[in-house]
Amino acid sequence: MSDPLFSIIIPNWNGAAHLPVCLAALRAQRYPHLEVIVADNASTDGSPALIRAEFPEVRLIELPKNYGFTGACNAGLQAAQGDFLALLNNDTEADPQWAAEVIACFGRHPEAGLVASKMLLFDQRDTFHTAGDFYTLDGRAGNRGVWQRDLGQFAQEEYVFSACGGAAAYRRTMLDQIGLLDDDFFFSMEDVDLAWRAQLADWRCVYAPKAVVYHKLSATGGGATASFHDGRNALWVLAKNYPAFLWRKHWRRILAAQAQTAWQALRAWRGAAARAKLRGMAAGLVGLPKMFKKRRTIQGNRRASNATLEAMLGAPDEQS
Repeated sequence: MSDPLFSIIIPNWNGAAHLPVCLAALRAQRYPHLEVIVADNASTDGSPALIRAEFPEVRLIELPKNYGFTGACNAGLQAAQGDFLALLNNDTEADPQWAAEVIACFGRHPEAGLVASKMLLFDQRDTFHTAGDFYTLDGRAGNRGVWQRDLGQFAQEEYVFSACGGAAAYRRTMLDQIGLLDDDFFFSMEDVDLAWRAQLADWRCVYAPKAVVYHKLSATGGGATASFHDGRNALWVLAKNYPAFLWRKHWRRILAAQAQTAWQALRAWRGAAARAKLRGMAAGLVGLPKMFKKRRTIQGNRRASNATLEAMLGAPDEQS
C-alpha cells in the first residue's frame, strides 16, 4: 500500500523573513508523499515572489485580501488533496522526521482525528511551547508544558484535548464530518474550537512526542490584536461547544474565571493589550446569539458520552 498524501498548509501574511527556514525544512522531510501549500493573505513584503523563485514545488494560493489565520487556513484546506492535512505556522522549523511521525501516529490510532506535535521554542530547543493543549472545566485553554525544559516529562504518546494550530494535523474524514475552522474566529482559539467539535463527535487527539516542530513563539502574532481575539473567542468557544451537562455542574467556575479575566484586564487598563481584551470580551457577548445558533447543530451531532468528555478536561488549576 502506498504512503498516503500528506498536505501541509502554511497561512502567510508578510512572513517572508520566516518562510525560507520553514519551507526548506519541509523540503528536507523524509516522508516521501507531501503536498506543501502556502495560502497568502495579500502580503506586501514579497512573499509570493520569494516562493515562486526559491520554492517552485510549493503550491501558492494568493488571496485578494487578508482573510486572517482562519481564512487562509481554510483556503488551503479546501484546496488540499491529502488524506491527512496539517496546519503549520510560517515561523516554524519541522524536524526532518516530523511528517513521517505524524502519519505513523495516525496509522497507530484509527480513532484519532487530530495529532498534536511536540512544539519546542525555536531559540531554546530544550524548552516547550506545547506538548498538546488542554482545556479545563472552568473554560480555559492552555499549552501543556509551556516554558518547561524538556526533561522527558512529555515523552509518551497519549490523548490530549487539542492540537495547537501552529502545528496541528487532521484526518480528512474527520474534517469532512465536523467542518473546517470557524471563519468568524479570524485568529486565536480556532484550533480549540475545532478540537471541541472533534471531541463532541467522538474523535480523539493524540500527542506524538517524536513529531517535533520548533516555533518562533509570537513572531507573527501577539499584542493587542491577539488579546482582542483571545477575549472574544474564549466566550464563543464556551457558547458553541461546552456541553449542557457540564454547564450545569461548573457554571460558577466558568463565570468566576471570566470575571477574573475581566478584573485582571481592568487592573491593567493603561495597557493596550488589557483594553483590547475587554473590547474582545464585549464583542464576544454581542456575538453570542450567532454562536448559539451554531451550538444547536454542534450539540445535535454529538456522539461522545458524558464520561468521555469530562475525562478529557483538566482541573481548573491545571498549568501543565
